[in-house]
Amino acid sequence: MVWRLLVLSLPTRNATARMRAWRALKTCGAAVLRDGVYVLPDGDGSERSMAGVADDVREHGGTARLLRAEAADGEDFAALFDRSAEYGALLAEIASLAPRRGAKALDDALRQTRRLRKAFDQLVAIDFFAGQAQRQTAAALQALEALVAQAQSPGEPRAQALDAVPRRERAAYRGRVWATRRRPWVDRLASAWLIRRCIDPEARFVWLKSPADCPQQAVGFDFDGATFSHVGHRVTFETLLAAFGLETPALRRLGVLVHGLDAGGVQLAEAPGVERVLAGMREAIADDDQLLLAAAGVFEGLLVAFENEDSA
Repeated sequence: MVWRLLVLSLPTRNATARMRAWRALKTCGAAVLRDGVYVLPDGDGSERSMAGVADDVREHGGTARLLRAEAADGEDFAALFDRSAEYGALLAEIASLAPRRGAKALDDALRQTRRLRKAFDQLVAIDFFAGQAQRQTAAALQALEALVAQAQSPGEPRAQALDAVPRRERAAYRGRVWATRRRPWVDRLASAWLIRRCIDPEARFVWLKSPADCPQQAVGFDFDGATFSHVGHRVTFETLLAAFGLETPALRRLGVLVHGLDAGGVQLAEAPGVERVLAGMREAIADDDQLLLAAAGVFEGLLVAFENEDSA
């Protein structure tokens, strides 16, 4: 892959010009190779951005060299442009917003949503290697915008996206048998915890060797053809949140964590610890019912912690 490199130096006394160059390079998404050396993927836009910075540096007594180079075999600068942490910060803000009743609250939600859209668009403009984190954040922001629009005009019909999740009544799913693949991992464990906590307190679970073994009357989840599974950008846990109207800020944040561990994308700060604990439980506990009971404590603790942070 071909890259644009800018090598610059400014007199130490010229702090204003140094700060202006740093801000311009940050705005165009340049990565730092080392002090005074910046890199962007090759292209007309990167050349113009770096040339503008170079001209400004030279005008203020500095030196600047703009180079075009091809990375050596095995050397990849793409990792320097990972925007997952920035998308994670946006996702946290999106998850914390929920339209509330009242004109003032709705105006505030609309203002915050527009601010987040602007920040997202600016981040996309410098996300040269877009991946799951961008798609995940885009979908969450679109969902928030739809919620705000519906809150402003409750009688208006809503356009249904291809990945829209139909709403379900909890009363129709009480006292049911739920089925998913055995030896559950994070999405299935979190979904089963959510089902028993918020949807069907008397839920009984069947752990399937194969999805083909699913009993006819059971409610399947997290496998192809199941009643509840991945829909569009959503993992099964997020599908259940949307289907049963459970998208509180704390549960949405938990959904971001589950999504990141199950499908990749934004990784919350808590994710590595949660992954390690669940992996240890899965290794130590052979019985899937007992594994669910143990994992439920992890998800319950996370939910309470997120709710306490939101209230604070």
